[in-house]
Amino acid sequence: MRTGYGVEAVRAGERQLMARLPDGALMRRAAAGLAAACTGLLGRTYGARVVLLVGSGDNGGDALYAGARLARRGAGVTAVLLSPERVHEGGLAALRAAGGRSVVAPGAVVEGAVEPVGGLIRRADLVLDGIVGIGGKGGLRPAAVELADLVQEAGVPVVAVDLPSGVDAGTGEVNGAAVRAAATVTFGAYKPGLLIDPAREYAGAVRLVDIGLGPHLPPDGARVEALQHADVARLLPRPSAESDKYRRGVVGVVAGSARYPGAAVLAVSGALRSGAGAVRYAGPGSDAVIARFPEALVSAGPPRHAGRVQAWAAGPGLGDEPEARQAVAEVIGSDVPVLVDADGLRLMDLAAVRARTAPTVLTPHAGEASALLGVAREEVEAGRLAAVRDLAERTGATVLLKGSTTLIAGPGDVPVRVNATGTGWLATAGSGDVLSGLVGGLLATGLDAHDAASAGAYLHGLAGRLAPDPPSATDVAEALARAWQDVTS
Repeated sequence: MRTGYGVEAVRAGERQLMARLPDGALMRRAAAGLAAACTGLLGRTYGARVVLLVGSGDNGGDALYAGARLARRGAGVTAVLLSPERVHEGGLAALRAAGGRSVVAPGAVVEGAVEPVGGLIRRADLVLDGIVGIGGKGGLRPAAVELADLVQEAGVPVVAVDLPSGVDAGTGEVNGAAVRAAATVTFGAYKPGLLIDPAREYAGAVRLVDIGLGPHLPPDGARVEALQHADVARLLPRPSAESDKYRRGVVGVVAGSARYPGAAVLAVSGALRSGAGAVRYAGPGSDAVIARFPEALVSAGPPRHAGRVQAWAAGPGLGDEPEARQAVAEVIGSDVPVLVDADGLRLMDLAAVRARTAPTVLTPHAGEASALLGVAREEVEAGRLAAVRDLAERTGATVLLKGSTTLIAGPGDVPVRVNATGTGWLATAGSGDVLSGLVGGLLATGLDAHDAASAGAYLHGLAGRLAPDPPSATDVAEALARAWQDVTS
């Protein structure tokens, strides 16, 4: 599992670690890992041209020490200093001793001539972004914006030091101009901003360098976490020799309408691949469902006539009929775990959701989340971490916020989970219906809300990658079995 720690936790851990090490040892560890990553990207070091964008903080020092290592291996390294009066003196001395040189950035407050850097950047093979550290807030300052623009215009690959300058390390927000990196080398621990969009898009490929920080991070201090194959494999249900279809869990699906019968079929397709023992469908799409899936147990509704279930998945394609609102109310009024998606999010009574004692999972996209929160969609997309936490607290539910990075948050002080398997191909009609049935089925097998939503998002994203491009929602559903096998084997 990858875990992301907030700025204060990382800094506190660094202080503890530095107290045990000789002066400067921690920065040299970070620089060694950074230089190794740069060497790998360059393919060759001797004769390569490397430009360092150096700010006043420790990130600038990391860049300078890494530049010194590259210079000793034969690279031509030039540091562009944004704040020469506050540059890391030890790092700059190391760079110069290794044969590197420094110039002053345009706009820097310093007396004397300013060497143009545009041509320098255009001729570079690699640029290191050491402008701003993890404590930076807001976008880049004007002098840094000028450099970032020069780099982007030149098309030179950028390696960000710890995180791209201009993004918020703790939230993933990007409030202004920021550096776009091809890769980010981060030290000691992942930061939430490297895992959550929109900042994640600026980070490129992320590499974690171990600097010995792990034992000094708070054991329960992670703000976000991203599951990996082994984590999901441990969560997925496995039938025993004594299992039968009822012991494995029965999931009820309330989806579809006369206008949208396909939503019922797709939700059931996800539920059938969830590991649950049986799927009960209740609604007007029963003919379409049984024609496609003879193994489903169908009824025309309402939900209370469907039979006993261990969890419900409700909402996709219900439309606006009064019967749909009543069906959602019945499901929310039940005493079993419930997933609500799509039309169900609009039809549900928030007070009834908050009053539930059994687990609830809500699965909005940004537009649906914005309606529930009463804010603009753009606000949700710009601050996804804040939005998913706010919605979880307001509703008392586990919230799976779909999007470029899917986030799962529960009420209370639990880490937000970030799904790393998603793909843009999942932005296709009906894909979310498959996810609804899948997560509802995982709830029926006995997983708690946080784990069911996390494992479901992981499998769904992986299925989107395994399905042939461009996949339909049906392709995604059919790839779920392969995704399950990929995770568990």
